Amino acid sequence: MNQSLQELLNELEAFGQGNDQANPERSRRMLNITRDTGEFLSVMVQATHARRVLEIGTSNGYSTLWLAQAAQAIDGHVTTVELSESKIDMAAGNFDRSGLAGAITQVSGDAANLLEAESDSSFDLIFLDSERNEYPGWWPNIRRILRPGGLLVADNALSHADEIAPFIGIVSEDPAFSTCTVPVGKGEFLAYQAYR
Repeated sequence: MNQSLQELLNELEAFGQGNDQANPERSRRMLNITRDTGEFLSVMVQATHARRVLEIGTSNGYSTLWLAQAAQAIDGHVTTVELSESKIDMAAGNFDRSGLAGAITQVSGDAANLLEAESDSSFDLIFLDSERNEYPGWWPNIRRILRPGGLLVADNALSHADEIAPFIGIVSEDPAFSTCTVPVGKGEFLAYQAYR
């Protein structure tokens, strides 16, 4: 990772922590992943050769940058979707500063609409960091657009275990998927689709 990207990530970490401490209102928080989660995602993208990455929940783009620098290294691309216009604008500025904007497609709007519109097996890795109560309803389309051999990663599996438990239950019961939760950051739930 080059020095300027490292400095930008450090800046965004400090901003996210300060902003979230100062804002009790959830919608105004960045709710960024932890640095070790970013490192984990970077390794997972490259190790699985995930050239087509989907992120649900851009926020200010901190996690997107971890995904994009890994995807770019293997000639890949990240599509990221966010509902908040202010966060979309903030992320766009950060992407321009990073030099990774060419490896990122931003989508403005509801993740459910994007999931519905995507074709079967169109992503190698999907990262969920959004409204956890929506995940069970999204599951049929997430399952459909994740290619066989693809990887699903969901954040907050330990920090918000009660909220994500219904989704983890649904995925874990699907015989096509092997699952586990790893104690990285706020807890990462992983599901590998062995077959359709």
